[in-house]
Amino acid sequence: MPHLRFELNFPVSAEDRTRFAAAVAEHFGRVMNTGTEHVAVSLHCGAREDIFFERAGDPGRVALLDFDVRRGRTMGQKRELAVAVFRELQKTLGVPPSGAYLVYTEHDGADFQMHDGVLPSWSAGEDPLAHLRDKP
Repeated sequence: MPHLRFELNFPVSAEDRTRFAAAVAEHFGRVMNTGTEHVAVSLHCGAREDIFFERAGDPGRVALLDFDVRRGRTMGQKRELAVAVFRELQKTLGVPPSGAYLVYTEHDGADFQMHDGVLPSWSAGEDPLAHLRDKP
């Protein structure tokens, strides 16, 4: 279950949060070659002074991103997702590309725990929840 966290230094309406989170999940599924049902997106909105990122300029909208994902994706996939998310940030939330910073942390599938089981290691085109649906 990837967890895609966004720390923002500005408020976002409920409607924009929902639209943005759905778009990010879709980008993740397409680029990372997996489903979207297991994708978790969280947005934490604070005040301008809560986040400092000099590169963003002043006054600037800033988005710090932490993506916890399963091991196995290529550098190309990770870069493609970053660019897609940076574009989505700009289009939906008005964050300029210079105001976004993303860090990936990779984990084994077993590091992702849910109430009904754990995720397997990643493989292209897989349905990471299939083994859980087949449980009696």
